[in-house]
Amino acid sequence: MEKNPPKIKVLISANERLRKLKEAFLGKYEESPLFYACAPGRVNLIGEHIDYCGYAVLPMAIEQNILAAVSVNNSQMIQLANTDPKYKDFTISVSGITIDRENPQWHYYFLCGVKGIQEQLSLSSQVGIRCVVDGTIPASSGLSSSSALVCCAGLVTMEANQQSISKAMLAETCAKCERYIGTEGGGMDQSISFLAEEGKAKLIEFNPLRATDVKLPGGAVFVIANSCVEMNKAASSHFNIRVVECRIATKVLAKVSGLDWSSFQKLGDLQTELGLSLEKMLELVEEVLHPEPYSRDEVCKILGINTEQLSVNIVSANTRHVSHFRLYQRARHVYTEAARVLQFKAVCDLAPAGAVLQLGKLMNQSHASCRDLYECSCPELDQLVNICLQAGAVGSRLTGAGWGGCTVSMVPTERMDSFLQTVKELYYMPDARRAALIKQSLFATRPGGGATIFTEE
Repeated sequence: MEKNPPKIKVLISANERLRKLKEAFLGKYEESPLFYACAPGRVNLIGEHIDYCGYAVLPMAIEQNILAAVSVNNSQMIQLANTDPKYKDFTISVSGITIDRENPQWHYYFLCGVKGIQEQLSLSSQVGIRCVVDGTIPASSGLSSSSALVCCAGLVTMEANQQSISKAMLAETCAKCERYIGTEGGGMDQSISFLAEEGKAKLIEFNPLRATDVKLPGGAVFVIANSCVEMNKAASSHFNIRVVECRIATKVLAKVSGLDWSSFQKLGDLQTELGLSLEKMLELVEEVLHPEPYSRDEVCKILGINTEQLSVNIVSANTRHVSHFRLYQRARHVYTEAARVLQFKAVCDLAPAGAVLQLGKLMNQSHASCRDLYECSCPELDQLVNICLQAGAVGSRLTGAGWGGCTVSMVPTERMDSFLQTVKELYYMPDARRAALIKQSLFATRPGGGATIFTEE
């Protein structure tokens, strides 16, 4: 695999989307783009809400992406526009970037990527850029549109300033800098956006970041179906509450195990320190944590701290209103889901007879855990999963953060046409709003390539 993002010369007139984007750029700025940068969205096949706990995940890039046309100048200003008129133009000085966490607009995600690369490269002087962005990833759908925008912006900033950064470093930088907008993610989305390769899913591991090819079995197709319920991670506290609950569970388990709990943030790091298997960690969860929610006072009593220390050192800014934490359920999900990822990869590697059915079963178990233990599903997602199974999928689950967004289903190739027809009839057609969105909401996908820079031939 190439170390740095690829640069490809293309004939713009032969690619309708690039041609239209060039025309939009010319219409906006009365000049031609110097280059184009593209970062794909992703679908996570299995391993939900465990990357920020230190565990491996198994995503693939999809063909839907964020594409930006860019020119460079000496103005030291960033001028942003979007082909979708609902996203307003924005201009800011390269030296005066501020990101409003309380108001997660599209341009702030772009600025996260710019700021991250600025800081990573310690850029003292930076060029001005003009940029028109075009996206084909449905927003707030669980297919990582926001992270793809951050990654695209990071790539734009690197190329505009004539710098060279490895894919792995770009991924790590973009994962960190998305936290400027308040999302405490774990790095899966950015990693697959940069490290993806055409035709391959990836096992993504962290600390250090590495990606291993996963060959998916033949005879089945992955189909994405959008529930048409939107959930913006940065605009709600659901996501960060789960991060905090996992952090507190880690600290409680560490304390009971006789460790210095203050130095542990992730359930994965705790397992490494204790040297136990995932099965043994689940036994520890059963022994130590109770299924009833923990109050703030109970957490403080166990850890020997006061409520102010809890608020300042453990709980994040937009979760300080939370009064109770479900530690048992969250830890149980993380350790069982981490095991399912490894089982999924093992089935893909061994490719036994019945591999498709085995993978489907793991996907179904994953959804049940997300629904019942992590509580990150919603009625529409559960309904859609049930319809997908009824329509002939061997496995179906929510993908992405949840609380809305998409499902991913594994469908035997020979059932594909009847599957799509049944899902259309049962989920989309009875609802006028869903029916209007059907074209971009239900589609088969294959593993796509990673972030790329294009220049005109």
